[in-house]
Amino acid sequence: MSPLMFSTLLLALGLGTTVTFASSHWLLAWMGLEINSLAMVPLMARPHFPRAVEAATKYFLAQATAAAMILFAGMTNAWMTGQWTIDMMTHPLPLTLVTLALALKVGLAPAHAWLPEVLQGVDLITGLILSTWQKLAPIALLLQLPHGNSPLLLILALSSTLIGGWAGLNQTQLRKILAYSSIAHLGWMMLILQYAPSLTLLALLTYIIMTSSVFLLFKLNNTTSINALATSHTKIPILTLFAPLILLSLGGLPPLTGFMPKWLILHELTMQEMGALATITALTALLSLYFYLRLSYSMSLTMSPNNLLTTTTWRLHPHQPTLPLAIATTSATMLLPLAPAAFLVR
Repeated sequence: MSPLMFSTLLLALGLGTTVTFASSHWLLAWMGLEINSLAMVPLMARPHFPRAVEAATKYFLAQATAAAMILFAGMTNAWMTGQWTIDMMTHPLPLTLVTLALALKVGLAPAHAWLPEVLQGVDLITGLILSTWQKLAPIALLLQLPHGNSPLLLILALSSTLIGGWAGLNQTQLRKILAYSSIAHLGWMMLILQYAPSLTLLALLTYIIMTSSVFLLFKLNNTTSINALATSHTKIPILTLFAPLILLSLGGLPPLTGFMPKWLILHELTMQEMGALATITALTALLSLYFYLRLSYSMSLTMSPNNLLTTTTWRLHPHQPTLPLAIATTSATMLLPLAPAAFLVR
């Protein structure tokens, strides 16, 4: 792909998300989502091998289905209430339809089946865009919807945290593990969306920071499976020491950054007199924590089989830019002291 075409697609990707952010009308929001999706498909098929083309096709079909549902829900709401405004979707039927469509857009369970397969078929940088930037526009629309006290969001959130943890247990491919991690984190965001939207934004921000750090780390190591993680120490010893901290931060262990949104979400659920729901959600987080521990063990506590009697005394210097990885790694492990500031923002 030529640099000009690549830059055009990236510009269209940003433009589509910006249009959705700025829109209060369903037609404009739908247009932004379509620009975003159509710019993403060529980026996914860019390597020109069959698995990437298959992933791009699956992504296009899932996004086209969700876009058709969104347009149909907007038209139904306009027919029933005479309103095209996003925050005036008050009728239960179009509200349910558009919620399910946006759940399909981001990959919430049970509409999650496309996400692991698509993420497995693309390279790590495209997977990073798919796991972070592509979540922004649908979540912005979900934040604008008048959910009230919707049980649908709670069902989607609980099923996502459970399936995201349970289905990731036996995976050996890193991109599929990160896909199920994304599903589980989206469940935490949706769980608190109708009670404290600011916490949803906080959870989204910390998820983007931690996921960016993990994707850039795997990209620097050029690893896509658990078995390949055992060679990380010989390539980049310092980052191998930080890798367990990043992965455990994704799992939400204190005193790391990932503990902050989970702690605040559980606190808010308890304040809303939903202690049973908070307990179940905290237990489902243990499932995700297991495969983060697997990755930490494979990367830092094991070594690959080596038949040589001597070790290599030199290493090739990486030619990839490491400043984004350094910033993301530091943020993913050391932002927990900012937790009291989150209470002030709310």
